[in-house]
Amino acid sequence: MPLVPLSERPPVMELAGINKTFAGGVVALDEMSLAVNAGDFISLLGPSGCGKSTALRIMAGLTQPTAGKIDWPSGQKAGDLGVVFQEPTLMPWATVADNVFLPFRLRGKTYNSVKDEVLEALRLVGLEKFQKSYPRELSGGMKMRVSIARAMVTSPRLILMDEPFAALDEITRFKLNNDLLALKEKIGCTVVFVTHSVFESVFLSDRIVVMAARPGRVVREVTVDAPYPRTEEFRTSADYAAHCRAASDALHSAMEAA
Repeated sequence: MPLVPLSERPPVMELAGINKTFAGGVVALDEMSLAVNAGDFISLLGPSGCGKSTALRIMAGLTQPTAGKIDWPSGQKAGDLGVVFQEPTLMPWATVADNVFLPFRLRGKTYNSVKDEVLEALRLVGLEKFQKSYPRELSGGMKMRVSIARAMVTSPRLILMDEPFAALDEITRFKLNNDLLALKEKIGCTVVFVTHSVFESVFLSDRIVVMAARPGRVVREVTVDAPYPRTEEFRTSADYAAHCRAASDALHSAMEAA
């Protein structure tokens, strides 16, 4: 799928002046503004406590901002999104297929009416042979694949991911990074991805939004103009190293600004 240049992508969601203050006066976000455009892969990069996960929860509608607003352009629905959390959050008593079916169940659909969509989502994450398995029978990486399949089964335009690979070993994490980019290309979605890892953000993203803490705010944006698909060759290239240095420098500046 040919990529549309960043400057020509239509908006999917726009955050304007988002503030979030928790009980006790902790300011999680301060005047956060961000335009998310169709086809973007945006990483929110920053130290712990900078409000990355809070921002993602506000985008998902799971937390309300104290001030500011989120705009959904014409033709886009606020509910037209999928969410992947830090933990797979699977139902242990349900099969893999039933876990992926959950978003349809919540919409009042029957399994037979959407069986093809469920099985296609599992095929895309390489788990079609495990549809009748239970979470206890899966590895950590496989559980996360189920979570990703559940997020994408309704073909959302926007997928929000909150450090989904942080608890996995490096080999599994690299593999899932590769698979995620392949899935994004296949379904043509937009992704906002929370991470602490400079290396992961550079490999995955075309836009890295760097945040500082106390209060949480956007301080820099780094563009990764390397073409997709990105392979292991990119991971070992001078171009990748240069982008990692730029993102690392921006993150260092953000931490000094905290």
